[in-house]
Parts: sequence; structure tokens; C-alpha cells
Amino acid sequence: MRTAEIKRKTAETDIVLSLDLDGSGKVQCETGIGFLDHMLTLFARHGGFDLELKCQGDTWVDFHHSTEDIGICLGKAVAQALGDKKGIVRYGDIILPMDEALIVCAVDISGRGESYFALDIPTEKVGDFDTELCEEFFRAFARDAGVTLHLRQLSGKNSHHIIEGAFKAFARSLAKAAAIDEKNADRVPSTKGMLG
Repeated sequence: MRTAEIKRKTAETDIVLSLDLDGSGKVQCETGIGFLDHMLTLFARHGGFDLELKCQGDTWVDFHHSTEDIGICLGKAVAQALGDKKGIVRYGDIILPMDEALIVCAVDISGRGESYFALDIPTEKVGDFDTELCEEFFRAFARDAGVTLHLRQLSGKNSHHIIEGAFKAFARSLAKAAAIDEKNADRVPSTKGMLG
């Protein structure tokens, strides 16, 4: 079972998260941030991941701490659920349309976490969510998951569509990369014999 449970409590956030990489897209998110709940629901459904998440954060300050810390916890959960990474495909990518927005995402479960974020989001907010927090979320995820993540926008004018396209593309690329390669189920997909 490729599952993980993460608990993280700081002076700013209290997060409990459970993840099943081989789920069916069941999701229950309570982050206190409506737009982020929407994006994480899309992530779970499009990735076929089961995700339960509860975050109590200092949203009276702003949404920064909660968004970043959720990215950290989701990254840690993916890393934990993947274990030694034996048998995974390792790479996943997609070009995903979301109405006028067109997003490229590529994932390498390399063990070396870095985010290369190239989205041009035209507005500062979607609802009450600061759009600059998207980059913070993906950076935190990539670092703690040990995943190389490229997100690039080929077209798009609507901020909601751009961000939604990014989360859907991220989910589908991660699902491909984390899938088990039956022909190589006993091998780590690296000539080094390890990922990291």
C-alpha cells in the first residue's frame, strides 16, 4: 500500500493529511481557503489519489502560511508513500488545455526537489486567494517530495483557468510518474541504483 499520513503543527498551522497514491480520487479537504480546497479536489480527482486534509491556519493574517505548509505536507506524503521508489515510471508529462489556457507540466521523481514555475497569472487574486501563492505551494511541494517539477504556460488570459490547468496538469503528470512500471517493478529507475 502506497499510503502516507502526515501531521505537522507549528505556531502558524496545524495540518493532518492522509494520501493514497493508488486510490480512486476520493477527497475531503478543509483548508479554510475555498479556492485551495477547489484546486486540491481537482488534484486528487485528476491524479486518482485519495486525499484527506484538514488545516487550521492563521488565515486571519493571510493564506501564505497555510498554502505553503500544505505544500510541504503534501510533498512529504508523496515522498513517504513512494518509499524506495522501486518500480515507478519516474517521469510524467502532459500538455493540458483548460479553455483558453494551455499548460505544460513535466515531473521527474528524481529525489532532487526543485520547482521551475513559469505561469503568467494576470491578476493578483482569484476570489480572496493571492495568486502568487501558487508558486509557493508548488515550490514547497517539489522540495519536500524530492520531485523536479516544471510548470509552463503556453497560453491563457483567465487567472482561474491558468491555475486550474496547472493543478490538473500537475496531478496527471505526477500520477504518470508515480505509476508502477510492471516490466521494471523490482528496479529503481536510475543507473545509479537510487534516486536522490
